[in-house]
Amino acid sequence: MAGLSPSQLQKFRDDGFLVLEGFLSADECVAMQQRIGEIVAEMDVPLHCRTEFSTQEEEQIRAQGSTEYFLSSGDKIRFFFEKGVFDKKGNFLVPPEKSINKIGHALHAHDPVFRSITHSPKVQAVARSLGLQMPVVIQSMYIFKQPHLGGEVTPHQDATFLYTEPLGRVLGIWLALEDATLENGCLWFIPGSHTGGVSRRMVRAPAGSASGISFLGAEPDRDNSLFVPTPVGRGALVLIHGEVVHKSEQNLSARSRHAYTFHLMDTSGTVWSPENWLQPTAELPFPPLYT
Repeated sequence: MAGLSPSQLQKFRDDGFLVLEGFLSADECVAMQQRIGEIVAEMDVPLHCRTEFSTQEEEQIRAQGSTEYFLSSGDKIRFFFEKGVFDKKGNFLVPPEKSINKIGHALHAHDPVFRSITHSPKVQAVARSLGLQMPVVIQSMYIFKQPHLGGEVTPHQDATFLYTEPLGRVLGIWLALEDATLENGCLWFIPGSHTGGVSRRMVRAPAGSASGISFLGAEPDRDNSLFVPTPVGRGALVLIHGEVVHKSEQNLSARSRHAYTFHLMDTSGTVWSPENWLQPTAELPFPPLYT
C-alpha cells in the first residue's frame, strides 16, 4: 500500500496539514455512516449525562469540566450534543438523531467497523511514510455537523488537549464521510502555524476542584485573513499536525457534514502528559496502530 509521495511529505511539513482526496471508497464511507446510524438508534443517554459540547473556554469548563461523563469518556463510546437541543429538564427539543454533535472517544477500540478503518493498511502506510515508528491510537470521534445546528469550532490546536513532550508527536486523521463545503462547515487552516508552539493547554484540575479541568495560557486573537478554507470531497483524508491552528464555521446549510476523525501519537521517545484530560486505562491502553 502506497504512502505519501516526497512532494506530499514536503507540503505537510510546510503547511501542517495535507489533503488526500479519494482516500476512502464510497463503500467505506457508507459502512461507517450505516454503523453510526445503528449506534444512534440504540442510544440511551440518562438525563444527567446529556452534555452539550462546546469549544468556548468558559462553556467547556462549565459543561465538560464539571461532568464525569466527559472526563471518563476516553475508553468508552459516549454522546455529546449541540447547544440548545434540550429543555430545562433535559428533554430533547429536536429529534435525538439530529441533536448529536459528536460520538467519542473510543469508537476505534469498541466497534469493529471503525476499528477496521482506523487500522487499515492504507492508514498504516501513511503513518509509516511520515516516519511514525511506534504510533498508538489516542482517541476517535464521529462528528455530525448537523444541518442548521452544527456548531462553530473555534480556532485551536489539537495539542492544547493532547499534549506531549516533546511537541510534534500527535497527528490527526480526519476522514470526510460527506462532502465538506464552505456552506456546511469545512475545515479552515492557518498554513505554517504548526511551528510556533502551543499557546494554551487544557489540564485536569487538582482533586477537589470545583471544575474537573482548567486552562493554562490563553488562545491569542487570530487574524481571520490568515485562515485558508479547505473544502474536500466525500472520502478525502485530511492530515492535521497537532500544532496547526484550525477551525470550522457553524453549519447553516441544509446538508450535514459527517466526518470520522482519530488521533495518533508516536510513542517513540514521547511522554504523554499526566495532566491531559484523556489518560489510558488498564482496561484500554492506547492500542498500537500497526497490526
